[in-house]
Amino acid sequence: MLYDFHTHTCMSDGALSPLELVRRALVNGYHAIAITDHVGIGYLERLVTETTRDCALAQRHWSITVIPGVELTHIPAAAISQTALTAKELGARLVVVHGETSAEPVEQGTNLAAVKSPHVDILAHPGLITLEEAKLAAANNIYLEITTRRIHSSTNKHVAEIARLAGAKLLISSDAHSELDLLTPELAHSVALGAVLSDDEIENALQTNPLTLLDKLPFR
Repeated sequence: MLYDFHTHTCMSDGALSPLELVRRALVNGYHAIAITDHVGIGYLERLVTETTRDCALAQRHWSITVIPGVELTHIPAAAISQTALTAKELGARLVVVHGETSAEPVEQGTNLAAVKSPHVDILAHPGLITLEEAKLAAANNIYLEITTRRIHSSTNKHVAEIARLAGAKLLISSDAHSELDLLTPELAHSVALGAVLSDDEIENALQTNPLTLLDKLPFR
């Protein structure tokens, strides 16, 4: 089964509507998908409201778990926790933070602010995350992402190594911006091997940890 907790639609910079992305994910063999469009504070309420409606419609009619979420992107580090709380209060069931990827000028301190927050669920493509940050992620039950998206995947091996030392939980997500980015079993396994995950770590990242996260989320 495929689980993907980081995707984008035409509500931000993706190519497809939420419903079309979910439908294509279902055809790909997905068991669960989160819609996590990029968001700031100004249009947060509108995006959460509209995404939640589409997710509810898809889940009502198709055999797939659909989670309305957000990706807090280029939010000032000092505002991340409060913005994550606001997103949850507005109805977002999953909060992803756009980590300090080496491909973009994300503010230094973003990773640390995210892993300290009780309102954040996933730190996406966290780049050269430190051991201290990964230990906080482990302590606060925040998942670290191994990404299949090429522009952010160059540090996957580093993220895996640091997560292993810290005891932090990993997820493999697509950061999909179109149907061509969606996970397949072959893609997910290939990226896991590229991050030098062991067989047990691959099983955890692809199956065990997603199920644990689903149990944590208030979507049922």
